Amino acid sequence: MARTPLGSILPDFPWDSLADAKKKAQSHPDGIVDLSVGNPVDPVAPGVQLALSSAAEAPGYPQTAGTPELREAIASALERRYNMQPGGVLPVIGTKEAIAWLPTLLGMRGQTVAFPTVAYPTYEVGALLAGAKPLRADKDFEDAALVFINSPSNPTGRVANVEELRSIVAWARENNAIVASDECYMGLSWDDENPPVSILDPRVSDGDNTGLIAMHSLSKSANMASYRAGFFAGDPALIAELLEVRKHAGLIVPGPIQAAMVEGLNDDASETLQKQRYATRRAQLVRALVDASFRIDHSDAGLYLWATRGEDCRETIDWLAERGILAAPGDFYGPAGQQHVRIGLNGTDERVAAAVERLRA
Repeated sequence: MARTPLGSILPDFPWDSLADAKKKAQSHPDGIVDLSVGNPVDPVAPGVQLALSSAAEAPGYPQTAGTPELREAIASALERRYNMQPGGVLPVIGTKEAIAWLPTLLGMRGQTVAFPTVAYPTYEVGALLAGAKPLRADKDFEDAALVFINSPSNPTGRVANVEELRSIVAWARENNAIVASDECYMGLSWDDENPPVSILDPRVSDGDNTGLIAMHSLSKSANMASYRAGFFAGDPALIAELLEVRKHAGLIVPGPIQAAMVEGLNDDASETLQKQRYATRRAQLVRALVDASFRIDHSDAGLYLWATRGEDCRETIDWLAERGILAAPGDFYGPAGQQHVRIGLNGTDERVAAAVERLRA
């Protein structure tokens, strides 16, 4: 029987299409300002670094479920920071890996997997890897067995309110579906009147986490992207199911990383400091973009600005590249993003200042 390579069923890797724009931006006399990928540029907190190195001599296999200390730190941080009732918890090797394989690990072959109309591409990739039917939908999820939602949204920064989340949970329970809520940007809220709310907040779940999974990461709020430090929380039965499969597959967060995660989860001060850094850069970029005739839509939380000049996103990408600035085109995230670009807040202070100067010029 002929083999079907997995790569043949997946879309082209979107970042490859930015090669020409990146080359143009790199030719700027003062160098590129790369605000395209959500890649942290600020240092990891010293306490996290120390925890990592202190655990480096441990020779044994780590626990797939996470150490007791890590499980306690995850649960405590979610309750303390986001008013969540976490239920079961499970560390994962970065949330991108976990999202990409979630439909497969939940046995979604032949089922429908829904995700937002403007969405992080890995939701669709996960559906395709599982042999499931991908469906872009914000409300009418048809016969979906698994619904990915994302608030705060990547790329738009839109925040879903309690009523919206409750309606999704109600639909899922009526239709025996699972809701996987990507909440990786919850710690970066810019609108005090409309803060992000977790799917596991009792105002949404009524204290019942059945069928609900919340997905979180230390990549953005703690600058730990290189550590691949993420975790799931929610329905204890689903968490136990995922744990069993991940144990068989050897999907284990390394022991020193688990120790570093404990420190990152307990260190609220460093998370607050990082948020303040992003807030300053955000204010500077918003003003410069608006002055340069951009409109900023949504962008109430998260690491990005969802901006438009009312033209095809590739034209905007080229306009920015001529000024040495690289952003992400909105068509990466679905047809509905065709006239927007995603601009990250994750340049250093010096690079963001350079971008602001170029936009004003």
